[in-house]
Amino acid sequence: MTVAGEHWVFAYGSLMWDPGFRVAESVPGRLAGFARRFCLKSIIYRGTADDPGLVLGLDEEVTAICVGMALRVAETDWEEALIGLRARELATNAYEERHLPVVLEDGRLVEALAYVIRRDHDQYMGGLDLAEQADIIARASGGRGPNAEYLFNTADHLQQMGVDDRDLHDLTRHVRGLIGPLGKPDTEPGKTR
Repeated sequence: MTVAGEHWVFAYGSLMWDPGFRVAESVPGRLAGFARRFCLKSIIYRGTADDPGLVLGLDEEVTAICVGMALRVAETDWEEALIGLRARELATNAYEERHLPVVLEDGRLVEALAYVIRRDHDQYMGGLDLAEQADIIARASGGRGPNAEYLFNTADHLQQMGVDDRDLHDLTRHVRGLIGPLGKPDTEPGKTR
């Protein structure tokens, strides 16, 4: 298990490409029992309270395996990283902070801090089909920018890692079809989504 004094964070969405803290080591890792899903209504970062976006959550599912990045944070940087993570990930308490076993690509087993979606939270949006997810993501924007940008960056990063996430690939294709070449939702004047 994790060596004493080591601190790991499991990244499966934007933390992979925008951690917001100094990373000492970054290694692909697998987390069993959880799926990466667009299941969290975003009312701050990728949407607003009036026009929510949709972001990823680690959704508990016994047979699932989520491939992401395990990020090691040096002891000297841990306190600052943890404060930043909690401010970012627990802003609305839709995630639960857990320490979970992650198997790294090189075979090491570490305990990593992970943020798991709370299904009992009013921002939980599990069960949306592809078209419903795409419609929300194509339209929404929040404090950190367009929701589609979040999807595209995550999909690109997973592709660079060699992760074949079919659901994310299909969702990306669908959203690109909705936003058109200008990067904005294609809607006729007077019509709304």
